[in-house]
Amino acid sequence: MTKKVVVLMGGLSSEREVSLASGANVSAALKQAGYDVFDYDLTRNLRSFIDMIETQKPDAVFNALHGKYGEDGCVQGILDIMGVPYTHSGRMASALAMNKAAAKKMYRTAGLPVAADRLVTKEQILAGDVLPYPFVLKPVCDGSSVGVFIFNHDDGKKPFEGAEYPYADDAEILAEEYVAGRELTVAVMDGTPLGVLEIIPSKGFYNYNAKYSDGGARHVVPAAIPAAVYAEAMRIAAEAHKALGCRGISRSDIRYDDTGAEPRLVILETNTQPGMTSLSLVPDIARYAGYSYQDIVVWMVEHAKCGD
Repeated sequence: MTKKVVVLMGGLSSEREVSLASGANVSAALKQAGYDVFDYDLTRNLRSFIDMIETQKPDAVFNALHGKYGEDGCVQGILDIMGVPYTHSGRMASALAMNKAAAKKMYRTAGLPVAADRLVTKEQILAGDVLPYPFVLKPVCDGSSVGVFIFNHDDGKKPFEGAEYPYADDAEILAEEYVAGRELTVAVMDGTPLGVLEIIPSKGFYNYNAKYSDGGARHVVPAAIPAAVYAEAMRIAAEAHKALGCRGISRSDIRYDDTGAEPRLVILETNTQPGMTSLSLVPDIARYAGYSYQDIVVWMVEHAKCGD
């Protein structure tokens, strides 16, 4: 019998457009693979969502949502209650990974290398009470580099002085030391790292536009780095996947600072629901490891389950 799969996409977060693109690609690949697919754009109408699940009776849900409510354990909890298997990580791993501060505590406990950091308030940021330069400011719970600002040097001005404050007044903001060097990312599938990809932005850093615009960045896989560094990046990503309790496919972002006398690797964050657009990183890494786009979405559906 043909399996019924609901593809969740869209949603309510700042990454809605990325999720719609991921979902459309996933839906097309699953249909081509022979699944009975129903696409659903998640809204705040939970009654509609529950009615849809009860009507469609899917064998699995492919969660192509990104960001708040879709990647942070919320929708996973609803599906757990309803007993419907879903792709990617369970609610606890999803919540931990989505919260950068919580994830870093887990990394530290696992002995993984992280950048120095502290949580700061709006008042502290505007007063310049952050970290020594250079530093980065980012929301604790957002993805796709949304709201990331790099402050390279002290120009005598406070952060955002003369500009509109970009965050909600009560938003938790993570300040991190800026780690120079190269941008690496590693896909992990069922606990096994698939490969290391280097991201080379066309200009500046790997922000939202670079991620989702043609020509915004170049992907090099396998990354052209020393073999020992490559192996260590793979190990770090696999350990992060394990430390957070992830399942399915995750992707960890790592900085390789080769600018000083002592090169180092630093893990920045783990994505429990990596993008699946035409410009996304996991499909490129999977292709290098011998998996087609269709292979990995089918694998995720066939390994869907409930719970943590």
